Amino acid sequence: MNESGQLNWATFKATLLQNPALTLQFQYAENKRIDASYHITEIKQATIQSVDCGGVSNSWTEVIVQIWEPASAQQERAMNVEKALSIIKVVEKMLPLDPLAPVKIEFGNSRFDTRQMLPNEITIQGDDLVVDLRPDTVQCKAIERGGSCGTTAAGEECCTPVATKPKIELKNLAVAAEACCTPGGGCC
Repeated sequence: MNESGQLNWATFKATLLQNPALTLQFQYAENKRIDASYHITEIKQATIQSVDCGGVSNSWTEVIVQIWEPASAQQERAMNVEKALSIIKVVEKMLPLDPLAPVKIEFGNSRFDTRQMLPNEITIQGDDLVVDLRPDTVQCKAIERGGSCGTTAAGEECCTPVATKPKIELKNLAVAAEACCTPGGGCC
């Protein structure tokens, strides 16, 4: 897990490594699994750079496993975990994946709009290793920083840019000796 409570790549991969003989199944909704003929089409590593509504810069990395379900079933049994690990091995030879990055599974079919989902939990059910997927949620980073989203009780907005300090103009305060304490010198 990472600090946000999401499953990270290292934990996801370790779970697969512990169960190579099981069949890998993905459940994308209650009692709905991705068809057994699915393919892992690619594994992506995305670096996200953003600026939130309060003007704060954010940066993180995600590992995204893309799954494609053919329009017509091509096989009755889903791939086993060992096959998924062989795909991961090919990817990691070319693209070192951040072990602490959160994992997302990207999936969609004709009955379910394509989206990135989070592995909620991974369980063993008979001969299957089932990855239960749940929708990701949108969050306000101001709340994550201990602020509030919207207008506070004091009427302040969380979504206003971070206040910048006024610039102070420094002047040369050294005054010529002859100008000091003379009539019209401006020191009195």
